[in-house]
Amino acid sequence: MAKRGKKHAEALSKVEAKLHEVAEAVSGAKAAKWSKFVESVDMAVLLGVDPRHADQMVRGTVLLPHGTGKTKRVVVFAQGEKIAEAEAAGADAVGGADLAEKIRDGWMDFEAVVATPDMMREVGKLGKVLGPRGLMPNPKSGTVTPDVTKAIGEIKAGRVEFRVDKKGVVHAPVGRISFDEEQLVANVEAFLEALVRAKPAAAKGTYMKAIYLSSTMGPSFRIDPSVTRAAAAA
Repeated sequence: MAKRGKKHAEALSKVEAKLHEVAEAVSGAKAAKWSKFVESVDMAVLLGVDPRHADQMVRGTVLLPHGTGKTKRVVVFAQGEKIAEAEAAGADAVGGADLAEKIRDGWMDFEAVVATPDMMREVGKLGKVLGPRGLMPNPKSGTVTPDVTKAIGEIKAGRVEFRVDKKGVVHAPVGRISFDEEQLVANVEAFLEALVRAKPAAAKGTYMKAIYLSSTMGPSFRIDPSVTRAAAAA
């Protein structure tokens, strides 16, 4: 980890104690960069839901218009003709029982898992391995599907899965600090709009209570929920 010193103090000095518009937060995060590596830009949104209740669970996916800046390694559980289809679409590994055994033995060199519906019996055996890592395929996230070409393509292009945690917070990457400001703004707005679309009917009161944007090593900038495009769509 890079040492915090003068540059970190300078970065903190750029943070204003106020609510920002999306463009202001993005500009501030880029100006506050102080580390030497290319950091990711991440969102943290506190929602007015109680995830202990199933009808207030928030989860979904969003295809960021400019991707995340990182190409995910995707493994696919398939059989028959779907194996060749997955390989042609760019899957990093394809298989069935053999792939499941490899994962049970500790191989985890991937960031996403796709499965055809007929393979979920095999994938289900990996619940204790994939579940805690947020990698279990799910029809709602589009990762359990017969259309493996589409699923792989979207994941490689920058599709992001999100899910509220036990504290009511949703975390998601929205790009790299090296992106243009316009690209980051577009990605942030796309993510927030997807979050609004995922709002459960049982959620009452203020839905997006607090929105924060930051780079990996940089300070957080708080975004005003009322000035986002997502607010207009709510």
